[in-house]
Amino acid sequence: MTTVVDIGTLIERRPEIRGGRPIIAGTATSVRSIVVLYKEGLNAEEIVSQKDHLTLAQVYAALTYYHANREEIEEDLAAEEAEYWRLAALHGRKKHIKL
Repeated sequence: MTTVVDIGTLIERRPEIRGGRPIIAGTATSVRSIVVLYKEGLNAEEIVSQKDHLTLAQVYAALTYYHANREEIEEDLAAEEAEYWRLAALHGRKKHIKL
């Protein structure tokens, strides 16, 4: 008999993991970490090869969550980047220039 997976069970939030940000269920891998790789140009198969503890279905679920909730994830990424630069300035590091 074939096992059917409800795709709604592939992403979860747990306050004790990643501050309650969306994660891939049963892991501590955040949707955000998958999105960063995706935005770097990796496709789902390449992401699975880098994060071999995940299945292709889990990666696609994370990407689906991102596309359905883009504003939430983009705001989270922007806040993380702002915090990085705040801490870098605090410790005397100069901002990188992207070419």
